[in-house]
Amino acid sequence: MGDSESSPLMSEFQNLMIQVRQGGTAEFAVKSNDILLRSRTGEGKDPEVEALIRMERVLFGIGDEEKIGPELKWCMDRLNAISPGSINHGVSILNMAAWHRNKGETMMALATHSAISPSSGHPKQLLGLSRLEVGRMLASLDDLSSAMRHLWAARGYLSDSEMIPETLAASLEWLDIALDEVNDVSPRMQHRIENSKPRNEPGTTWIPANSQDVREVVDMLLPVLLADVSGTDRADLGLVIDAAEMLNEEGWIVSLEERIEDIQDPRLLELLQS
Repeated sequence: MGDSESSPLMSEFQNLMIQVRQGGTAEFAVKSNDILLRSRTGEGKDPEVEALIRMERVLFGIGDEEKIGPELKWCMDRLNAISPGSINHGVSILNMAAWHRNKGETMMALATHSAISPSSGHPKQLLGLSRLEVGRMLASLDDLSSAMRHLWAARGYLSDSEMIPETLAASLEWLDIALDEVNDVSPRMQHRIENSKPRNEPGTTWIPANSQDVREVVDMLLPVLLADVSGTDRADLGLVIDAAEMLNEEGWIVSLEERIEDIQDPRLLELLQS
């Protein structure tokens, strides 16, 4: 993030954001405006803090709605100039892409995400979050083969970053698509990622999943999901049953049957007792 990370004003900004995350939002507008003014002038002038506080203020809903997009872009461009490849720069790209997606501008969102890459030096947690969002958008466009590649890449980056909830989400979303068709001869996901070629725009594509990849994902998911099987809508456990039936993996079913007294989802109970 640059030398300004340890500046007094940067520390003040970080402390303010800690307060916000802990629910202390009442004085955010006033305190953030004070930091913004000081980041622009005097001895404490700090262009990185200026970009960060402006980004947080717009995300907090301070300012005119029509200025949200231009303001987020200004912050992204400034952070790209100051600290390209940093966490802050990556977060600004994620925010810009999310704004485009919320406006229904999916192609612009995808183009914005393309700025987050290993070659740009962005850390793995940001690569993972970006690939997860890209995978979701591609799935919404029925570009399912590409979506599977991005979700698989996401789960790798997120797992390496020990972001467990996000890793589970990427794995489950990949599995949900993969179970449309599984065989033993399709190329493995890592091969598909390493041999993918860029295209000008998404399109409807499909390559069946390899059964080995499905087994890898379910073997990773199952111990985590079995830790708590409560809840009346457990589509995640339903995916495990679907995978077990598709691959004839009785062991996965047995693991669920051993927890049947704790399962509350009526659909799952019906499947396990049939």
